[in-house]
Amino acid sequence: MKIKVYKPTTPGRRQMTGLDFRQILTRGKPKKKLTSGFRRAQGRNILGRITVRHKGGGAKRLYREIDFKYDKRDIPARVQSIEYDPNRSGFIALVAYRDGEKRYILAPLDLKIGDEIIVSEKADLKPGNRLPLEKIPVGDKVYNIELKPAGEAKLCRSAGNYAEVLAHEAKFCTLKLPSGEIRKVPGNCWASIGQTSKEEHRLIIFGKAGRSRWKGIRPTVRGTAMNPVDHPHGGGEGRTPRGTRRPKTKWGKITGGAKTRKKKKYSNIFIISRRKKK
Repeated sequence: MKIKVYKPTTPGRRQMTGLDFRQILTRGKPKKKLTSGFRRAQGRNILGRITVRHKGGGAKRLYREIDFKYDKRDIPARVQSIEYDPNRSGFIALVAYRDGEKRYILAPLDLKIGDEIIVSEKADLKPGNRLPLEKIPVGDKVYNIELKPAGEAKLCRSAGNYAEVLAHEAKFCTLKLPSGEIRKVPGNCWASIGQTSKEEHRLIIFGKAGRSRWKGIRPTVRGTAMNPVDHPHGGGEGRTPRGTRRPKTKWGKITGGAKTRKKKKYSNIFIISRRKKK
């Protein structure tokens, strides 16, 4: 997909980039029966209190109901359209099953209108097809991966993401995730072949603050720009050092490399190698 660069008509436009996906996406409105209105939490809990900062506003969105269960087995489906979804980074595809039902799925890379996909233990190893992990050869790329048998797909769902199958041992499959973590997943969990679409998503530069606001991202204020009463890094005349031994959050919790994972978390036994530190 081609990266779109704009003419520098304004300071914000000078740095802005986008993606030219007119040749990929289908024109028209989304399938009405598979959409619904919804109210975003915008960082608030059920009491209306802010629990996650820097969220709120944004353009109004229509929610597309994506099939993450893939419970229609051994029934071929043909791709009717590839569409933009404002609620996720990758593209989605509308597929029509041979029995007449239509569903939205996450579109893999290089999926085209007219292609056929299937969820089956005997499916071919081509992008979009779905098989149990134990049936997928070592070295293949997979996305939309279940963590528990008969559960919804949980891993590798954002744009351009995939996991690599490293090994099969006993009843488990060893995967290398995008974060660098290497973990075991039950072999009877299902996964889709390939990687999610729109791999160039990470190259997009918003260019101006207004574009972040359209996405529902509110401004972030540096701790050093605050007063001492508001942040551990605040206060001082002019630009001053942090003043504390380690970087901290607004509430005094250590950040920047501190481990936050519980030592006795149930899934620790499945993790072979932890993700890389930034």
